[in-house]
Amino acid sequence: MEYRRLGASGLMVPALSFGTGTFGGEGPLFGAWGNTNEAEARRLVDICLEAGVNLFDTADVYSNGASEAVLGAALKGRRHEALISTKMALPTGDGPNDAGTSRARILTAVDAALRRLSTDYIDLLQLHAFDAGTPVEEVLATLSSLVDAGKLRYVGVSNFAGWQLMKSLAAAEKHGYPRYVAHQVYYSLVGRDYEWELMPLARDQGIGALVWSPLGWGRLTGKIRRGAPLPAGSRLHATADFGPPVDEARLYDIVDALEAVAEETGKTVPQVAIAWLLARPTVASVIIGARNEEQLRQNLGAVGWQLSDDQIERLSTASSTTAPYPYFPYYRQEGFARLNPPIR
Repeated sequence: MEYRRLGASGLMVPALSFGTGTFGGEGPLFGAWGNTNEAEARRLVDICLEAGVNLFDTADVYSNGASEAVLGAALKGRRHEALISTKMALPTGDGPNDAGTSRARILTAVDAALRRLSTDYIDLLQLHAFDAGTPVEEVLATLSSLVDAGKLRYVGVSNFAGWQLMKSLAAAEKHGYPRYVAHQVYYSLVGRDYEWELMPLARDQGIGALVWSPLGWGRLTGKIRRGAPLPAGSRLHATADFGPPVDEARLYDIVDALEAVAEETGKTVPQVAIAWLLARPTVASVIIGARNEEQLRQNLGAVGWQLSDDQIERLSTASSTTAPYPYFPYYRQEGFARLNPPIR
């Protein structure tokens, strides 16, 4: 397994990490991904650790907290071998303080996560969303106190806009609070919005990207092909509406390019899609998921080899879109364009 530095921090993380959203199986949305029990989870964790995948990602909203509990049980006796990343901020109840990142909410959420995970520290806590109602100084001061107390080792965010992340980094710099070192983002061949603003920001500020849904919400698993119906029983039937929309014509162009490269390399379509992400700037780790051992082993095949420059370019071309203003080249002054070259 290849290990990469997480942003500008000293923490080394595996190029592939494991998402435990399938653990637990409770709840209408975040529980619909799977129902992996403790015994099955332990087996998947075994395979991950054997392969060098030692970073496990979860969240308090995944299966109403059951994902954290199952992960904690699966890591019993070997917590020291693993890195745990969890997230908080999304609603976990109907109460006025059951959502957001106020000091009260963060302290309560972290203590609850520690109990469910059966651990006394979290390696990486990420804020699952930006809370516009709480001053960033309150958020950062609270996180700083938890780092000082040894409950958190690193902090990051997820799904932030560029200005939200930069505002937080500026406040951390001003007051001497711990800086965010990670940004968990949606990024795939069918969803490249990350590249317009967040990737240049990450390059400049030393923020490592942890990529979620690298297969475009199930669209790049190899089951979708031009001219073929979606297989019966596909999870995409139930979850597509929850993810970002994808233009059908562009999707098939991407799938065609993936299939061509897969044939050339002897790899599968999802392995190629993940390998393309691993070659992108700022990507520290790609979060893979699996509901069973076969899926996990397939996804692990995305590492240990590399795409050629030509194959990367063909995939990038097939998935390219016109940049929005002000990133569209027409609006950029020539001198600034030289200093801030486009990311290809």
